[in-house]
Amino acid sequence: MENLVLIGMPSSGKSTAGVLLAKKIGYGFIDCDLLIQGEENARLSEIIAKKGTEGFLEIEERINAGLYASHCVIAPGGSVCYCDRAMRHLKEIGTVVYLKLSAKEVARRIPSLEKRGVVMRGNVTTIEELALERAPLYEKYADITVDCDGQTIDDTVAKIIKATGLEE
Repeated sequence: MENLVLIGMPSSGKSTAGVLLAKKIGYGFIDCDLLIQGEENARLSEIIAKKGTEGFLEIEERINAGLYASHCVIAPGGSVCYCDRAMRHLKEIGTVVYLKLSAKEVARRIPSLEKRGVVMRGNVTTIEELALERAPLYEKYADITVDCDGQTIDDTVAKIIKATGLEE
């Protein structure tokens, strides 16, 4: 079951680059946020508002830890890094690629974290704090890191293909 699992901050390109990457290498594509929304019949921001951060993370962990796929690009939500069981499972079924994006670039790409449905734990209230909290977790689970600052989506896809040794 060789898959590519794209992790990283919100707006790093997991979904957008993931779809293009899957097309280029002939893989399927799975957006785990869409699986969560479909199962819960609500947008991510609504699920977080209704069930709270920990309730949302329980759902995210269950869905990601139960995912089985073959030859797919998998794009879990950015907060999956908080879900150890899910991340261990994703590492078992694929190569984890961290799409590294600076807090400054995230802030430029996302005007509102709340509307986007971003999980903010504890006292974390800014993108900078979120990046400081999550970066070590992304690095812990990553097999490969791709720097996405200042890159177009096409550049990001090309860098992932080169880093993973996959051919179009």
